[in-house]
Amino acid sequence: MRTIQFREALREAMNEEMRRDPNVFLMGEEVAEYNGAYKVSQGMLTEFGEKRIIDTPIAELGFAGIGVGAAMNGIRPIIEFMTFNFSLVAIDQVINSAAKVMSMSGGQFTVPIVFRGPTGSAGQLSSQHSQAFENWYANCPGLKVIVPSNPYDAKGLLKSAIRDNDPVIFMESEQMYGDTGEVPEGEYLIPIGVADIKRQGTDVTVVSFGKIIKVAYAAAEELAKEGISLEIIDLRTVRPIDYATIIESVKKTNRLVILEEAWPLASISSEVSFKVQREAFDYLDAPILRVNSRDVPLPYAPTLIEAYLPNVERLIKAVKKTLYR
Repeated sequence: MRTIQFREALREAMNEEMRRDPNVFLMGEEVAEYNGAYKVSQGMLTEFGEKRIIDTPIAELGFAGIGVGAAMNGIRPIIEFMTFNFSLVAIDQVINSAAKVMSMSGGQFTVPIVFRGPTGSAGQLSSQHSQAFENWYANCPGLKVIVPSNPYDAKGLLKSAIRDNDPVIFMESEQMYGDTGEVPEGEYLIPIGVADIKRQGTDVTVVSFGKIIKVAYAAAEELAKEGISLEIIDLRTVRPIDYATIIESVKKTNRLVILEEAWPLASISSEVSFKVQREAFDYLDAPILRVNSRDVPLPYAPTLIEAYLPNVERLIKAVKKTLYR
């Protein structure tokens, strides 16, 4: 199987869906002439033309609103935010329009739109450009929220998102665009709302999603040297959440640690913790633990960034704590 970059997997998904459906178009800052801020849309203007690959002003509220209106009229927009930090400017259109139109219209309108772009930290970008908003959007009924961690999942999930009749938030990472992975040449779709067990294990279940799951893989390798076996579940979708896969794993391992690049209050890890203790309390042999980002705005200094983000050391400590070691 061939190996391609994360950005290439996203591009292939959009290209394939745009060839398949003339109603699909891409709009955002620098997506056309500049080939995308992160080169995700490289070459798409040449193939599809300026009516389907559309550069916008720096006006997220404006082009998000145009996208919602287009979706209500039967078109399928892909709206790229240069970063989801900038989506806060457009959050009124995402939350109060895209997410609610079907309900408010009694089902007369659907809004088949994808809002996509990078989320979370990406190096020394400091407090205003490094925030993880997955839990914010997952809090809103009417939205589906996807956070892939590798090229294979990214392509299959983005194709499903583009075909979905509901608004989808598709969150990536600037630090993953150059990641490589195996991706089939033939068409495939990954269903929204289905988690994936990335590593089978017996001692502790670790649930994560997005780029921070790499910390889980590294920790698993280190812990294996001590005879500790982690089962790693990649949620892939944080609305809806595949609770069944998590609970079945906890029934096997009897322990759960949740790894998430987000502030701890009202996070995805909070929700997963509640659901597991509600549905699988009798199977737990230790309290559920969470490894989140520190509860402060992200600093600029590299040493403070390291202290802020979840890391292998913190995850290993949490795993051992659930094992009473």
